[in-house]
Amino acid sequence: MATFLHVLLIIAIVLVCLFVLSFIVYFFNLDMKLTAAIEPLMLKHYDKIERDTHL
Repeated sequence: MATFLHVLLIIAIVLVCLFVLSFIVYFFNLDMKLTAAIEPLMLKHYDKIERDTHL
């Protein structure tokens, strides 16, 4: 029974840590800041791709 409670406690701690991490990302808008940081690299890559311009 003690091992079950120990495992349950570990799962609860992991879930709380994931929630806090996701809240920090949401609060500071870190996902969009990361996207803005890698946008020039993505644009450089996608501008090199040849496209079929026939309409």
